[in-house]
Amino acid sequence: MPMTMTNKTILLVDDDASLRRVLAHHLSEAGYQVLTAANGKEGLDVFTSQQVEMVITDIQMPELSGLELMRRISVISPDVVVLVITAYGSIETAVEAMKLGAYDYITKPFNREELLLTVSKGLQYTALVRENRSLKQFIESRFSLDNMIGSSSAMRRVYALVEKVARTDLAVLITGESGTGKELIAKAIHQNSVRRDGPFVVINCGAIPEGLIESELFGHRKGSFTGAYTDARGKLEAADKGTVLLDEIGDLPLALQVKLLRVLEDGEFTRVGETTTRRIDVRFLAATNRDLSKMVADGRFREDLFFRLKVVPVHLPPLRERREDIPLLADYFLKELAQRYQRPELNFEKDIFRYFQTYSWPGNVRELKHTVERLAVIAEGDTVSISDLPENMTAMTGHAANVLIQLPDDGIDLEEVEREILRQALDKHDWNQTRAAQYLNITRSALIYRMQKYGLQSAEPAEDAQKI
Repeated sequence: MPMTMTNKTILLVDDDASLRRVLAHHLSEAGYQVLTAANGKEGLDVFTSQQVEMVITDIQMPELSGLELMRRISVISPDVVVLVITAYGSIETAVEAMKLGAYDYITKPFNREELLLTVSKGLQYTALVRENRSLKQFIESRFSLDNMIGSSSAMRRVYALVEKVARTDLAVLITGESGTGKELIAKAIHQNSVRRDGPFVVINCGAIPEGLIESELFGHRKGSFTGAYTDARGKLEAADKGTVLLDEIGDLPLALQVKLLRVLEDGEFTRVGETTTRRIDVRFLAATNRDLSKMVADGRFREDLFFRLKVVPVHLPPLRERREDIPLLADYFLKELAQRYQRPELNFEKDIFRYFQTYSWPGNVRELKHTVERLAVIAEGDTVSISDLPENMTAMTGHAANVLIQLPDDGIDLEEVEREILRQALDKHDWNQTRAAQYLNITRSALIYRMQKYGLQSAEPAEDAQKI
């Protein structure tokens, strides 16, 4: 017995009353809901007034032919699958109907099992089409630039650049600390490009063992090395007509960089164990949290590959440099979680963002997302409160929070406040500039600059120099 999709409604259109009864009986017995019509015009009326997943129609009918019925149905609901009924000697007519969009045809006289199998496959096909369309719409919305989260000036500049570069086929080097969303930006570039219908292949250059990375990239011939039991194409070949993201490109061994450069320059490569040159049409994106310029200077990354990848550089700022985006991101993640787990709407306690915006977020957006997920799980009721925050976050932000909220009504001298904070930090660490800078979460050179600006110096400079 073929698998059926329960609760599916089928419209049966045929001017032969006895044939309608036989077909309706078989379909009803198999578990389908069946609607019937005696001609094309009646069938169209039923279709426009009822929810129908499949139409089975004769071709030769009075008032409105089966072919014309198909045309009108396709305009109203193009996802509805249509089967046509034809006599054994009228296959050419059935083929014409399939050219117009019919899924399949069934011939008279009918074999019950073949009929039910064709119906089942047709319904599965239309379900798959709808699922694919829904998935595509989700992907397009998820990675639409309009839906990227962040209103800071830094991120607006990133979005503007991404929007421009997405329309081209240029190589893009995406840099930024871990957790800043480099892969998300890469997906957005792909999804907003002319290659959006092609594959998007991510290759993590740091996660593949060095001995296997060449085979992973370029593929291999059977027997070319131990374990190569069959011919296999590589990830680059799998991405043909699409986009490749070379993630953690700084971890790519030098020997492979030469071969990769060839692919970028002329689209040619050779599988491991072969001599035949193959061609691919691929757009390259690369991402890294390393300083490739320094790696080039140190001889650990090829300069020619660096400049070939860096046609358009896109730098993602760390979360601590776009603090105004933190409430937007946190709210988005919280609502997403509530929807995913079908929970009542969750909200943040009013003052919690003060802690969010003061915390340094070393793990960037990824850390923020994981933190929100944890808070959503442990929260009591429908509110995430300050008491739910991890101790390290409240401890690190406590003193800064006091500065932020203890403001007089008549205003302050910001420079004087900064000078006093610097002086206290230096006193706290016996004027050791390195430790004071670490305490303030700034670089030592930034601290020295501010000390010079405000005329701060140790009472015992010689001793301080020894400490440093």
